[in-house]
Amino acid sequence: MDAAHTTELDFRDATEDDIAALVALLDSAYRGDASRAGWTTEADLLDGQRTDPEGVREVITAPQSRLLVVASGGELVACCQLARRADPVGETAAYFGMFAVRPGLQGNGLGKRILAEAEHTVRAEWGAREMQMTVISAREDLIAWYERRGYARTGKMIPFPYGEERFGIPRRPDLQFELLVKPLG
Repeated sequence: MDAAHTTELDFRDATEDDIAALVALLDSAYRGDASRAGWTTEADLLDGQRTDPEGVREVITAPQSRLLVVASGGELVACCQLARRADPVGETAAYFGMFAVRPGLQGNGLGKRILAEAEHTVRAEWGAREMQMTVISAREDLIAWYERRGYARTGKMIPFPYGEERFGIPRRPDLQFELLVKPLG
């Protein structure tokens, strides 16, 4: 059994005291040369930051939203956002976002464990019947990873927020997000 399966993980809700560490984690997992140590990098698609302190604070304080901090041995190793939503027929759905795993720990099953815990949490606490997420459509490798975990492409595209540098500086003119969904049973 690999280290990802034997490591004890602690999940808790983020607080405002975590904001600086969360911004650093999110940027390290997606932007710049540090992100290339993992496989989730978006450095070839976007420059600049992944998020900012205000964006993280908004997720922490928003109603119907949680930002989970994942620690191992007292160190922040990952995070993910869970937000409660209603699906088109009025059932409870959840949104999964702001997911990051420290680059040096990627590729060993840690992300899979965190995603499973997030799915369990929204089912148990909110009665969510579906998990939704958006992924940059050019990230075929990442979409394939989610498909292996039961998520389906919907073909529904959401425009990238060009001109809003707080989300990054696009290196291509064709970026957009695709909605992925998974029934939670």
